[in-house]
Amino acid sequence: MDGTALEIAGGSAAASAASDDDGRVFLVPYRWWRESQESGPDDGAGGVRGILYSASPGGSPSYGMKIISNIFSSDLVFNLRKDDDLMQNGESEDGVGVSGRSYALIPSDLWSKALKWHNDAASNARSSFSWEDGLAEVYPLMLRITVLRETNVMNVKISKKDNAVENYKRACKIFSVDSEMVRIWDFSGQTDLIFMNEWNRHTRDGPRQADQEILLELQVYLLSDSLNHRIESQKDDLTVQQSKMTSYGGSLLMNGNIGNSDFRSSGSSKRFGSYGLTGLDNLGNTCFMNSAIQCLAHTPMLVEYFLGDYSREINPHNPLGMNGELALAFGELLRKLWAPDRAPVVPRVFKAKLARFAPQFSGFNQHDSQELLAFLLDGLHEDLNRVKCKPYTEVKDSCGRPDEQVADEYWSNHLARNDSIIVDVCQGQYKSTLVCPVCSKVSVTFDPFMYLSLPLPSSASRTMTITIFSSDGTSAPSSYTINVPKYGKCKDLMQALSVACSLRDNESLLVAEIYGNRIIRYLEDPSDAVSLIRDGDRLAAYKLLKDDENYPLVVFTHQRVERYIHSIMSSKKAFGVPLVARLSVAANGSTIRDLYLKLLNPFLRSSDAISDLDHSNINVGEFAKVESSNGPENEGIAEAAEVGDCVQDEFQFYITDEKCQAMHSKIDMDESTSLTGLQKQLHVIVCWQEKAPEKYDIELLNSLPEIYKSALFSKRPQEPISLYSCLEAFLKEEPLGPEDMWYCPSCKEHRQACKKLDLWRLPEILVIHLKRFSYSRFLKNKLETFVDFPIDDLELSDYIAYKTQQPSHRYRLYAISNHYGSMGGGHYTAYVHHEGANRWYDFDDRHVNPLSDETSIKSSAAYVLFYQRVQAEDSDSRSTTSTRNSPDHIIEAD
Repeated sequence: MDGTALEIAGGSAAASAASDDDGRVFLVPYRWWRESQESGPDDGAGGVRGILYSASPGGSPSYGMKIISNIFSSDLVFNLRKDDDLMQNGESEDGVGVSGRSYALIPSDLWSKALKWHNDAASNARSSFSWEDGLAEVYPLMLRITVLRETNVMNVKISKKDNAVENYKRACKIFSVDSEMVRIWDFSGQTDLIFMNEWNRHTRDGPRQADQEILLELQVYLLSDSLNHRIESQKDDLTVQQSKMTSYGGSLLMNGNIGNSDFRSSGSSKRFGSYGLTGLDNLGNTCFMNSAIQCLAHTPMLVEYFLGDYSREINPHNPLGMNGELALAFGELLRKLWAPDRAPVVPRVFKAKLARFAPQFSGFNQHDSQELLAFLLDGLHEDLNRVKCKPYTEVKDSCGRPDEQVADEYWSNHLARNDSIIVDVCQGQYKSTLVCPVCSKVSVTFDPFMYLSLPLPSSASRTMTITIFSSDGTSAPSSYTINVPKYGKCKDLMQALSVACSLRDNESLLVAEIYGNRIIRYLEDPSDAVSLIRDGDRLAAYKLLKDDENYPLVVFTHQRVERYIHSIMSSKKAFGVPLVARLSVAANGSTIRDLYLKLLNPFLRSSDAISDLDHSNINVGEFAKVESSNGPENEGIAEAAEVGDCVQDEFQFYITDEKCQAMHSKIDMDESTSLTGLQKQLHVIVCWQEKAPEKYDIELLNSLPEIYKSALFSKRPQEPISLYSCLEAFLKEEPLGPEDMWYCPSCKEHRQACKKLDLWRLPEILVIHLKRFSYSRFLKNKLETFVDFPIDDLELSDYIAYKTQQPSHRYRLYAISNHYGSMGGGHYTAYVHHEGANRWYDFDDRHVNPLSDETSIKSSAAYVLFYQRVQAEDSDSRSTTSTRNSPDHIIEAD
């Protein structure tokens, strides 16, 4: 909402200057009035008692109050009702107790003094605003007023037929009483005079006709116009190549670039004072929306644009847009956030528009502020696209042409179809190079971007313990503890494990996750995130010969027979770590048995160990639970021999499925019986008979440590990373994933090409998204890595590929969208640097509080960073003044 002043006069509207008391009455923003009266009388009006009025929708149902309908309807109607229930002497300094927008009705002499006070304050702040500028910004507006009989209500009607179209549109925005309460404090006595005159006439002349109206001509004064005038005048000394002039904020805009008009460094933003420090109510898990909106609503160029007359640029016929409704809703919300009244704004209307055009944001679930930001920027662009009819453009390959020529061609084609304030301010261009790994075909394209999504490189390490098993039976299993990047990939794990176990060139590792004594998955995809592996998981790695890769893989899982004491009942129970090897000979019962026995060699006990076990008091039934007798030992052996009549060995082999849930068929040990239909993998259950566990070290076979045991390792502090390292990770060359294959026009096939990105053009507002959230088939994860980002001096000269005819590549931070907590929950806030107060503020939904120290804005919660381009001569202007206007903190120069 613009700061406004309304002049109510019953006669001529031609007055050009305010005398001490010329009978005119002004309606001004209440806070603007109070600021000028801080050193005056307590009542703020020279002892005059104020009367409070509440504005509300009025008239017949045909009178629409919404801004969209106001513009196209013939009349704007609302009521002014006396509100005796609230305090009569104005709101408190911080606006507590009064919601919505508040204005004060004051006589011309007091208005003159207030205007002069603000002029003096602006002079002290080195602003070019003057009182004469204010007097020159008055335009007429005709009102029709009817006093409702036997009430304290005035019905006000503003008709399009009585006023110029632009003036009527402004009135619709001023009196948008449907979205929030509008209150008017009358310190002039003018409303009492209207009531007295009307009731005297009613008493004298009898009942009035229903259509009798009082005509009042208002003189409307918009403070935002003076702000635009000051910004425009301060740009005269800047050398800017102007391609088009727009009416909003006096900004000099060029296609895809904005002139050297640093809104914050110009000093004009200080005229906002404490404006813009308004919170947003949380409607129920809408903190993500509030955070993104506050960052956008404090983007200087967008503030200028939406506080000006942006309605002429709305494109209601764009099929890719939202009929202009999203832009109107956002513009109105931004105006409320920059209104003099600092009461928290309820963004219900904007939320409804958002849910209508983006159903994914409907309801009251928590969402991602960056996803909302991406939709909002794209939606605002399409609603405000100046291109009414998009021409057809053909994309051409580079074909060896100079990059500058190809980039300009791509950019011109883009601007031919996309031209809006969002493109002017937020869009840049990067170079994308793809190289085919087969034919070496090189493809170069230049694509626009609205923001940069930067990965967080893996600087922190993670300790992992993995046990390696041999597939030839030559060595016992060994556990290795390795360090891998905490947010790395499985290929990082494989590389570290290969080094730790001295893997030979002719060997490979097959890593599997073990759960419930069976393999539940293989870690075969090198691009899988290590974060998918939990500390409590157990991994086994099997050494295999590369030359045997074409042979079938045999997976042995173990079961043992358990007989219950004093019972003939028995059961089979899985135990141990599965053993894996490749079968390089014909598959039959004999070769499978021999392969298994070879794998068990490292687990064999020595003959002395077996003898000691047989003669000890330990009951071998710990594994077999065999019911023993008092007879000699050779009697037990004889019994085992009798049981073994149906098998040739101590083991029985069964073919099973991958999940080992059923024994499909028993494997005959006859060498002449081959296994037909053998696929790439064969799953075998080995049933250990009663005496078999005596010969093998079962504890060793059962031993498989967890990935990480916190009690065994001391936790190391997390290492911070720099924003520049994130940018380098984003720009480095890397192969495309299997799901992002590129179609090579030379090979006529999809290839896993190598991709390299380079920054080509940088926008005025650079939005950087830190990719803290990762998603997979199994889990969602948030990276809590601390990213150290520059505040006053983000220098990108070393990262830009096209350095000629470019403005400064130096940026300054002005807003941050923060996320606290974990995936699927947590809380969003925003940090915003307010130029008027020259300090950082914490926007936490409806609460807005200053931050005492600039360094506190750096945390692992930083999610989306907002930077604005600064000129070389302005790069040190903010950092050398103070630490955000903190009077008790002094910076000593070196």
